[in-house]
Amino acid sequence: MLEELLNNFISLTNDASPWLLLGLLIAGLMHAWLPANVMKKHLGHGKKAIIKAAIIGAPLPLCSCGVIPVATELKRSGASDAATSSFLVATPETGVDSITVSYAMLGPIMAIYRPIAAISSAMITGFIVLTDKSNHQVNGDSEHSNCCASKPEEQPKTSCCSSTPKPPSGVDKTVSGVKYAATKLIDDLIIWLFVGLCFATLIKTFVPESFLLSYGSGLPAMLLIILISIPMYICATASTPIAAGFILAGISPGTALVFMMAGPATNISTLGVIKKEMGQGVLIRYLIGVAGTAIIFGLGLDLLLNWQQINIAEQMSHSHEVVSPIIAYSCSFLLAFLAFKPLRKIVLKA
Repeated sequence: MLEELLNNFISLTNDASPWLLLGLLIAGLMHAWLPANVMKKHLGHGKKAIIKAAIIGAPLPLCSCGVIPVATELKRSGASDAATSSFLVATPETGVDSITVSYAMLGPIMAIYRPIAAISSAMITGFIVLTDKSNHQVNGDSEHSNCCASKPEEQPKTSCCSSTPKPPSGVDKTVSGVKYAATKLIDDLIIWLFVGLCFATLIKTFVPESFLLSYGSGLPAMLLIILISIPMYICATASTPIAAGFILAGISPGTALVFMMAGPATNISTLGVIKKEMGQGVLIRYLIGVAGTAIIFGLGLDLLLNWQQINIAEQMSHSHEVVSPIIAYSCSFLLAFLAFKPLRKIVLKA
């Protein structure tokens, strides 16, 4: 049993690490290149920000772990809780990569229905979060603010505003962003990421697929899928072959869709970061939005297929690995190195 736990942990880490490193890189470059006022303008308060966040996040090839650092940086740069939540749902639930895999393994109907459901779920969740009236301060404001933010008459005579410093070059910005991602950002997130992978390992080890299949389809099966999906880690692309296996084993496509929506959008790591950055009120609304929309769209898909007498299983075929084992292991070793702060400081002096 111990060997199985270790193998499952390594497998899940290998699945997550390439996309997590990609997410860290994107977040670092955003931190360096995108001014905070741009984020506040487009992803600040209001309903348009929620819609923009869902549309921006949908095509990005980031999984449920990779999206965490990007969403954290969005929030710290001035994005509202609602827009950040919308981004957190849309990005891991779908993407260009998962759409292509869905078409290959589940057929054209699922490839079209899945991103529509994901974007709609993101917007609805964002609107639900918008009802939270708590006032959450943006973490890291001190990083984006400086003495120049004060009024001219309030600035000290000998301040950073008394002279115009030379703007950093593009190379300097990029290096600064990568350093930020590999140090401060990963330090802020690694605890929750580790906890999330441990929970996912326990579920993968002790909750076999046969247990899910014994509950069949319909609302009871969907509720069970929701309960199991919340703490586990799985990305949209990796969830596709599992969902295909569910359908071939007899579970309805709607129930499989619930797994593909709730699984990527929720895990212990994501939920922990949401509570830390945005508060418990947002966390509760986030869970309600993700779970509720997943079930609604799952039931809607089954009704649609029954009405049109479409058999999804006939449209399915097999697929291959998305990331090679060599790349996966290399990314896992790099992630472990960056996460181990004492060793990182010795080697990188950062």
